[in-house]
Formats: sequence, structure tokens, C-alpha cells
Amino acid sequence: MEIVSGRTGKPHVTSQQFRQIIEGIIGDESCILPSGENLEPELVSNNLLKIRSGMMCHHGNVSSVKIGTYDEVELTNGSQGMKRIDLVVNRYTRNEEDNTEKNEWIVIMGTPAESNPTVPEYTKGNLQEGDLVDDCPAFEVHFDGINITEVTKMLEIAKTNKDLSKLLDYDPTEKTYFENGWTMKYRHISHNQVYVTLQNTNTGVTEAIPNNLIMAGVPLRILFAQCVPVKMVVGNSIVGYGSITFSGKGAYLQSVAYGNSASWFGYGVVIVE
Repeated sequence: MEIVSGRTGKPHVTSQQFRQIIEGIIGDESCILPSGENLEPELVSNNLLKIRSGMMCHHGNVSSVKIGTYDEVELTNGSQGMKRIDLVVNRYTRNEEDNTEKNEWIVIMGTPAESNPTVPEYTKGNLQEGDLVDDCPAFEVHFDGINITEVTKMLEIAKTNKDLSKLLDYDPTEKTYFENGWTMKYRHISHNQVYVTLQNTNTGVTEAIPNNLIMAGVPLRILFAQCVPVKMVVGNSIVGYGSITFSGKGAYLQSVAYGNSASWFGYGVVIVE
């Protein structure tokens, strides 16, 4: 055992140890660290790509484009009538003689094809095992003929501690909302999951309902259209079924007919922003 975060009287902390610390905090996957312009790519022409400022982490190795600057990456022109995918990688290299290390952008050119071009291979290294080269794929550049049709960013932006804290920050208190004779109760069970119940009673013959709007001001920011089940009840007996669809601020009821009065009970979990 040896100390890393302390004085020993001589230089002793290695880049490998520093990468181990970073891996322990961030993980050993590849990601963009929230900084600067998050390495946003900007296509200048069909043979020049700008990469804006930011930082990335790959297998514990941190590299950056300085704030207020950008890097330029030259691309090889495409070919008429052919498609191609080039790979822009952030390449780590270590000089075996003096152990100096560096990072640089490298373009790995794909093989032109009339259709369905493939992504070229790259070097998959392991820095903790002392590999001399390790590529981190950062962008795919898609060519159609001489034109670039797409630049795909391949890395996600890592969450900060503040971002992660928000995932745990929600109010689990049950709330009640009334509209159009309906009672809706809802409570967060996670930062983006809400358990809801809806209830209403119809007096007289209950007609079939195809997909009618029952609420227009649902007090939730529904992420996408989603349904919860509905049961039709008389006393303690279930006499039919249906569903309630949440879409935007609206709630829409679909249910079967019943020859008498009945109550609707909807319940389930919806995903919110």
C-alpha cells in the first residue's frame, strides 16, 4: 500500500493513479464533462470541422479544448455517387521511451460504398493496463457524394452532482385537483413518476364513451401520451372497464356502456417532465 494524496518528499503521483481516481468518481465510460461549449461540433465546409471548447473523460483520462478556443479537424472530400462514414476520435498515446502522454483528434476514414457504409474500426485500448494507444470515438461524419449530410455526436454529457440531486428532489405529498365533476388525486413517487387516481359518478344510463375530454387543465407536465386503466363500479362490483389517456394538459375517457348509474375509478403511474 502507498499513499497517493499526501507528501512523500518526492514526486510520486502517477497519471495512472489520477485516472483511477477519476474512474472512481465518474466511471470508466466515455463522456463529455459539462464545461465550456461541451465540445459542440460545427461543420465549416465539406472538409473542415470545428470542435468547440469543452472537456471529455475516457477511461479516466481527461482532455480538453481550452475555453474560448476551438479545434479544427480536416476531413477528406467525399466521392461522387458514394457514401462514407468517417470517425473522429480523441486519441490517447503514450511514448514508450519517455512515458510522455498526449491527446489529439484523429480522423479515421471509412470505406466508400454505394449504399449502407460502415463505421471504420478504431483502437480500443486499456490505460490501466498500460496500452500505448486508446481511441475515444467522438463524432461520426456522414458523407453522401461530396456533401456531408450529418455530424453525429457520440458522447453524452455527464450529469453533475446538482443534476443528480434533482433526481431525488420531489414532493411526495398527495394533492387533489377538481374539474368537470372529476376528482383527481396525485403524488410523486419519484422525480418524474406520479401515481394518479381519478373518480367520478354518472347518474342514470351510462353511455359508451369513445374518447371524450374530461379534463382540460391537468396540473402535471405529461411527458408523452399515456394511459391508465379505468374500472366501472357499482357498489363493490366491477361492471365494466375503460381507460383514461393523458395528453398534454388533457385527460380523455374511453369506457363501455352500462344500463344504470356507475362510478369510474382510474388509477396508475404517469411519466412527467
